[in-house]
Amino acid sequence: MTDAVVVLHGIFQPAFTMLPLCRFLEEEGYSVLNLDYPSTSYPIEEIAEMVAERIEAHGASVDGKLHLVGFSMGGLVIRAFLRNRVPLNLGKVVMIGTPNHGSEVADFLKTFLPFRYLYGPAGQQLVTDQKEFAAIFANDGFDLGIIAGDSSSYSIMGRLIGKPSDGKVSVDSTKLACAADHLVVDSSHTMLPHNPKVWTETLAFLRKGAFSHSAKVIEDRDVWSWSPLGAGGKRDRWREVLKDLV
Repeated sequence: MTDAVVVLHGIFQPAFTMLPLCRFLEEEGYSVLNLDYPSTSYPIEEIAEMVAERIEAHGASVDGKLHLVGFSMGGLVIRAFLRNRVPLNLGKVVMIGTPNHGSEVADFLKTFLPFRYLYGPAGQQLVTDQKEFAAIFANDGFDLGIIAGDSSSYSIMGRLIGKPSDGKVSVDSTKLACAADHLVVDSSHTMLPHNPKVWTETLAFLRKGAFSHSAKVIEDRDVWSWSPLGAGGKRDRWREVLKDLV
């Protein structure tokens, strides 16, 4: 039996930024769709409708579960999708650095013309005051794990947020009451999809519905030498690591 995973990138990003995570999950036996979408052209609820058929079609292409993984705003697109459409074979949902309660950075930038132009309608929905559009998001009814970043790499933005954050999204903003598990990793926002601990913990949640909370730190030389298209020895080395993690 094969499970499917749909991966959704964040705002103002191309889908290829999620390739390392996607390839990792493919190596673990999942049928992965790295779903590209116009993140800066439409409001989040319209984006959710635009991607709905592709999500459902990918879920219908397997005989197992359909899992959803969203980075940053991709997690909000998932919540908007699940507000109106819940696939019968829905499995686990993992959100990575998702601003479920908005971002103070968006609060600061929302009136700046370059931000409004570059980030579009969805960028205006990333603010902390979400009263106007809170109804577009699902808040329960799915098995959810959340990964947040906590890093001081973005010192200026970190001061603006004023509490533990990944430099763009606070740890508190990622939290939802319906989550089955919540994990904080040492990472900046931008680097979360490229963090091997995020990969292995995402895998742990997809498999067991909980994070391991004890993932070993994988050395950089192991991370950058690994490739899903590489030699079998490299893949075997990763499988040995994963046995210890999950």
